[in-house]
Amino acid sequence: MNTVQPIRDLGKVNDIYDYLSNQNKRNGLLFAFGIYTGLRISDILCIKVRQVRNQKYLSIRERKTGKEKNIRLNQFLKEKIDEYIVDMKNYEYLFYGEKKTKPMTRQQAYNILSKAAEKFGVGAVGTHTLRKTFGYHMYQKTHDVALLMDVFNHDDPSVTLRYIGVNQDTKDKLYLDVDLLQ
Repeated sequence: MNTVQPIRDLGKVNDIYDYLSNQNKRNGLLFAFGIYTGLRISDILCIKVRQVRNQKYLSIRERKTGKEKNIRLNQFLKEKIDEYIVDMKNYEYLFYGEKKTKPMTRQQAYNILSKAAEKFGVGAVGTHTLRKTFGYHMYQKTHDVALLMDVFNHDDPSVTLRYIGVNQDTKDKLYLDVDLLQ
């Protein structure tokens, strides 16, 4: 299994979002939801409209850890959610599959993301790329590894830094900066 990476280039993040949003609102919102919340895809896909309609926070119990999580929905994401759900019923899945009564599958989400990433030359992409992109850019903005450890439920800073690709960036820079032979 290949390790997926965050999307480090903000221009490509915006390009992929625009591309997916032009495909349809669901796909664009799926991408935005992942990069703004940092949730695992398994938690994103089971969200129903009632959990986000008229809400400032998304409250969920993480499937993997069983922990309660309250996520403040930022203004951009909240506006996109409100536009998207205007004609939807509360019992519908936010990211529905072929039938609106069932959620999108992980495979469908993967296919959507990988095709968009391929179009923009972004490799090593999977459904975890959304979560890693969130973490990578939050770390670049804040350098608060302790907070990201809490968000991701990691026990060690090195795990978090490796997870979001910062360790790889540091190693890449190290190798590029080696100047031993003249």
